[in-house]
Amino acid sequence: VQLQASGGGLVQAGGSLRLTCTISGRPLRPVVMGWFRQVPGKEREFVAAIAWNPAITKYTDSVKGRFTISRDTAKKTLLLQMSSLYDDDTAVYYCAARRDTAIATGTDQYNYWGQGTLVTVSS
Repeated sequence: VQLQASGGGLVQAGGSLRLTCTISGRPLRPVVMGWFRQVPGKEREFVAAIAWNPAITKYTDSVKGRFTISRDTAKKTLLLQMSSLYDDDTAVYYCAARRDTAIATGTDQYNYWGQGTLVTVSS
């Protein structure tokens, strides 16, 4: 299984950006997909996840109401729509997958990782 994250870039504070994670290789079923982010000198932190049942999602408190995670099973893509971005959202964003039905927020609970895409929010 390979994950490829893309869509990062430079955006002004208050702006929007959409991240995409493309999934290839043998299909994972069931699968939980998540987004994490990391800034230099800090641990990788949970951002959002979507369960095998796509109606079930979870967000870290700081992005609730601003970020939306979704999944297109047919296209094998995971999306993260980010809006109202501000400085603290600047980070390298990683997509991840785990073969399970239950959402998890720990990095050690995910088995597959993409390479990361940099999001920079300028004020």
